[in-house]
Amino acid sequence: MDSWNFGNLTYLVLLGAVLVFWLFVQNRAGLGKKLQHLAGWGLIFIGVIAAVGLWDDIRREVMPGRAAAVSSGRIEVPRASDGHYYLTMLVNDAPVDFMIDTGASGVVLRAQDARHAGIDTAGLAYSGRANTANGTVRTAPVKIDRISLGPVEDRNLRGWVNEGEMDKSLLGMSYLERWGKIEISGGDLVLQR
Repeated sequence: MDSWNFGNLTYLVLLGAVLVFWLFVQNRAGLGKKLQHLAGWGLIFIGVIAAVGLWDDIRREVMPGRAAAVSSGRIEVPRASDGHYYLTMLVNDAPVDFMIDTGASGVVLRAQDARHAGIDTAGLAYSGRANTANGTVRTAPVKIDRISLGPVEDRNLRGWVNEGEMDKSLLGMSYLERWGKIEISGGDLVLQR
């Protein structure tokens, strides 16, 4: 806390103390009732302060983040409250939620997302292995015919279907390196062609 904020806080505490003192002096007869009212207003005040202080977090949870700003050749992805970047993209015309992961070498689909995108997961050969934070999992190579976000579309992308449990599919480097420029600007992830 810098000196300016400390000075403002001191002023507000002194002002509050003067108001409380005046309230007690003016209303000595009905002190019990006034204490109940004061406690109620105090709780309302604390609730308002908490809401103001946590507004960004509340806004992100209630209104699940603003969508990625997409224009021709440029995508701006806002940072989520957990610090990650998420996109919903069309994979073979089916919406799939992705977490952008620069640590993943390719596009890794959850089995349910792959089925939703029209990929037959029962006929896949899970011959590959991937090392994850949760250990080693089996993967199957697949060809993604089309992946798109707004006007930006890529075709014939190699990907993998993960046999293990994942919260979201991963949008890794085999997709990200198709972009000419990747940067973090103002908390947003910006992809440009």
